[in-house]
Amino acid sequence: MGKIKVKSKVKSTSKTRKAKVKTIPWDVTEHLKSEEDIANYLEAAFEDGDPSLVAAALGDVARAKGMSHIAEAAGLGRESLYKALSPEGNPEFATVLKVVQALGLRLKVAV
Repeated sequence: MGKIKVKSKVKSTSKTRKAKVKTIPWDVTEHLKSEEDIANYLEAAFEDGDPSLVAAALGDVARAKGMSHIAEAAGLGRESLYKALSPEGNPEFATVLKVVQALGLRLKVAV
């Protein structure tokens, strides 16, 4: 019996071009437009219970509102506030309270 040759019309994967995907950075501050957006975002961060997440979320809100303005209202330096409210930061509780107040927010305790 003779051999049957099958020709494949599918190109090999080594020659196939992959489509380039263009990505853009996602910045949460672009989505913190209303007071309700901000309250919901911070509430979720506090519910998580991770102090670094809370600090970073406060930093996001401060950036959305204008870090220089918030730093001045809180009586803190802009650079030090950026550092304290970064994901790697570890702000003192007094700093957190100053920022919350500068943002025009209140902390509530609920049972």
